[in-house]
Amino acid sequence: MTSIAQTVESPGRRALRRLLRRPAAMFGLAIVTLFVAAALLAPFVAPADPIATNWGAIRKAPSALYWFGTDENGRDLLSRVIYGARASLQAGVISVAISIAVGLPLGLLAGYVGGWIDAVISRITDAMLACPFLILAIALAAFLGPSLTNAMIAIGISATPAFIRLTRGATLNAKVDDYIEAARAVGNPHWRIAAVHLLPNILPALMVQATLALAAAIIAEASLSFLGLGQQPPAPSWGSMLNNAQRFITQAPWMALFPGAAIFLVVLAFNLLGDGLRDALDPRHR
Repeated sequence: MTSIAQTVESPGRRALRRLLRRPAAMFGLAIVTLFVAAALLAPFVAPADPIATNWGAIRKAPSALYWFGTDENGRDLLSRVIYGARASLQAGVISVAISIAVGLPLGLLAGYVGGWIDAVISRITDAMLACPFLILAIALAAFLGPSLTNAMIAIGISATPAFIRLTRGATLNAKVDDYIEAARAVGNPHWRIAAVHLLPNILPALMVQATLALAAAIIAEASLSFLGLGQQPPAPSWGSMLNNAQRFITQAPWMALFPGAAIFLVVLAFNLLGDGLRDALDPRHR
């Protein structure tokens, strides 16, 4: 006879099955995978050096030789879009990692300990949330100085309050459950309750928030690069490419079309994937 343990589906397999049944999430995952692969394999798939100028091919329209056309310095736009994916995805991943590294322990501490610690952390979080995310990122990037590294730090700090608020709320809901009371009753120390019992139960919500935050971070990096506060020329970045393209929008619209389309597709893909993960990881989903 088949045992009950063999017939009960694990939560991970159930979530994966739900995710695979969502075409929109699978489309988003495919687009994200495509851009990640292009960024990682950029030296092998890019047809030309992204910073090499060719004064004989200035603002050439898309053709068999230049699939995406060229820019005002004769640089191949396809190569620059591919290499620009590196800057955008790197900025998204590292800035979100900074937000999680800072926001997760602070939110867990505020929600689990409570008292004056919760009050101090919550008031600082509320003050940061009162300032729009992008405005705060621009202010921090201008203070730190124009570079991709400083842009990632600025975006990461600006996105931290959302992770603090989410972690604190999930901890407040979870710490009153019966399994937490049982863990206290058998004498588990507080650090073990937080790390072993609370943290795994709030990770699904953090995964969804991280996926959606990646999309916001990519837009923020493009915005900072557009303003000259992110990736510095001649290194390729989608935002700086759009900044250059605005001077030639009527003569060479392809200079804005392709980096703009890349930003749109990546942000859409991460949002679709985040929505799919939210539905798949929700234990109340039917």
